Amino acid sequence: MNEIIIFVVIGVVSIAIGILSSVTFLRKALEKKSQQVLKEAKNEAEVIKKEKILQAKEKFLQLKADHEKFVSSKNNEIASIENRVKQKDSAVSQKLEELNKKQNEAANFKEQLEQQIEISKKKQQELERVLKQQLDKLEAISGFSADEAKGQMVESLKDEAQSDAQTYIKDIIEEAKITAVKEARKIVVQSIQRTATEVAIENSVSVFPIENDEIKGRVIGREGRNIRALEAATGVEIIVDDTPEAIILSGFDPVRREIARLSLHKLVSDGRIHPARIEEVVAKTKKQIEQEILEIGKRTTIDLGIHGMHLELVRLVGKMKYRSSYGQNLLQHSKEVANLAATMASELGLNPKIAKRAALLHDIGKVPDNEPDLPHAILGMKLAEKYKEKPEVCNAIGSHHEEVEMDNLISPIIQVCDAISGARPGARREVVEAYIKRLNDLEELALSYPGVVKTYAIQAGRELRVIVGSDKITDKEAEQISYDLSKKIQTEMTYPGQIKITVIRETRAVAFAK
Repeated sequence: MNEIIIFVVIGVVSIAIGILSSVTFLRKALEKKSQQVLKEAKNEAEVIKKEKILQAKEKFLQLKADHEKFVSSKNNEIASIENRVKQKDSAVSQKLEELNKKQNEAANFKEQLEQQIEISKKKQQELERVLKQQLDKLEAISGFSADEAKGQMVESLKDEAQSDAQTYIKDIIEEAKITAVKEARKIVVQSIQRTATEVAIENSVSVFPIENDEIKGRVIGREGRNIRALEAATGVEIIVDDTPEAIILSGFDPVRREIARLSLHKLVSDGRIHPARIEEVVAKTKKQIEQEILEIGKRTTIDLGIHGMHLELVRLVGKMKYRSSYGQNLLQHSKEVANLAATMASELGLNPKIAKRAALLHDIGKVPDNEPDLPHAILGMKLAEKYKEKPEVCNAIGSHHEEVEMDNLISPIIQVCDAISGARPGARREVVEAYIKRLNDLEELALSYPGVVKTYAIQAGRELRVIVGSDKITDKEAEQISYDLSKKIQTEMTYPGQIKITVIRETRAVAFAK
């Protein structure tokens, strides 16, 4: 047992000694490693220090170079400013020398002028002395003093002046009589010309016929949404009141009213009336009307033999079809003025083409897309200038109501022809006759079909009602007559807007109770 304890003690001691020696060895190794790391750190610090020193030197050299460059540029600027200052000083000195020189010259001129004044005073005194001597000699010879001679001369001049004044007054009175007659004639002519000023007689209301009053409710829509959408899209006021079988379209622009009427017709015929459909139909109708206006303008210029006109002016010419002037359709009035002007210009040996062109465009200011605060003649002249028309044409347009001065012979021709066409007796009657003739032509055209009993052109010629015999025409044949008649009217007649053809076939059973 003791031996075991001894062995254990010896083992423990040996282990302790081994641990102690290991710790000592590790301590020495760590000290050596730490010294090596410290040495490497010092070396690395020295390297970093040298690099930083080099970078600092480079930065210093760069800053120094920049500073020297900046200083050099500033020195150059200062030198340039000094040179300019020297040049200005030199110029100022030169001007001062010139000013001093001019002052010396002015002083010399002043001295010379004073000398001349002194000499002239002396000469004037000498002349007065000589005149007094001559006057004394004349008084001695004539026996009159100067005052007496002046009095006699004044009396003589007074009598002569009274005689001349009476003659002058008589001449003035005679000239005034002649001038008065001339001025009176001029005033009468001007009054006639100004009386011929066109008066716009435009209808501001169109009537849209409907089959029954139920359509009014569909046009109005739920809570009025359809009618509001239609008014917003067309710019025309839609009046739905107690008028039986009619809707009123109110607006000052006839083109807008026509668009509203056609759109409403399409919507009622189609049956689908809601805001989206309204916007779609109005947009299509606007394109259709614009195309029709352009075609009318082109056809008019071709008929009159006018070429090379700007497309926008051609469109405005077509737009004149929807305006009226002094009871005449504006396009018809302009065409009539164009033909008159061409004839008159030819008789006077002037260019008939320019006269016809100016006459066709003379009222173009009545149909602008917007409404500026300008007289229509001035507006038309500005439009013609904008689209590169000739100066003679522009002046004729602007001066046909004397807003601007006439500067060529075409201008008074346009003014006179406008007065002839617009103010001549019967101008309005011819428009009415043409309107009645169109209605009669419509009725006669329908009567030419077999089986037609009666025809009525109603709604200002916008609807044609055809009554056929029920024993001669079937329902299918009635539909065919309506279709054929619409095509024939479209190809053979000229009319504004569109015409509705209604063929009526009905059977009546009549009996009498006795």
